[in-house]
Amino acid sequence: MFEDLRAACRRDPALSGVAVLEVLLYPGIWAVWLHRLAHRLHRYGIPVLPRALSQATRLLTGIEIHPGATIGRRLFIDHGAGVVIGQTARIGDDVTMYHRVTLGARGWWADGGTGRRHPTVGDRVVLGVGATVLGPVHIGDDARVGAHCLVVTDVPAGSRLRAAAATIDVPPPGPSHRAPSPLKAGPLKAGPLKSGPLKSGPLKSGPLKERT
Repeated sequence: MFEDLRAACRRDPALSGVAVLEVLLYPGIWAVWLHRLAHRLHRYGIPVLPRALSQATRLLTGIEIHPGATIGRRLFIDHGAGVVIGQTARIGDDVTMYHRVTLGARGWWADGGTGRRHPTVGDRVVLGVGATVLGPVHIGDDARVGAHCLVVTDVPAGSRLRAAAATIDVPPPGPSHRAPSPLKAGPLKAGPLKSGPLKSGPLKSGPLKERT
């Protein structure tokens, strides 16, 4: 437990001075600690309880780690929101991952549902924000997977993966981008009033009726 705290303090520049005590509030720390308990219960063959502990951890931290996943020493999950680690995943020592990382399978229609379905991550690997690694692939030691990379093949040790950066598209000036023109006011147009002869007709009369 203490080496997990030291690893977090060394890898997060925000933990300095008095702020170092905030490491106890990091969801990634608690997620790893609770997973170790759930994983031990899973290995003992205890039903339901390991999965229930995993789901409670997800509710509290936003990090979902299957009890069957194998995690090495000094794993640091920074921020942690949205991290998912599948059942047969294996993670080495001194790995760092950021929020929204997924170590998942390719789907029941592709992996058959048996055997190893999730990635194996080597030692000292860094998984950037939103990195997604699918299937029984292997990420070699000291590799760095950049933000929002999609990995579906093996990654050699020491490799650097980068996703395509956003491009800036400046639309050309056109009618749809011009400012609306102000309303033009002009003098009111007056014209002669049109008149015609009044139409008249004979008055209709009838006998007066007396009241009795």
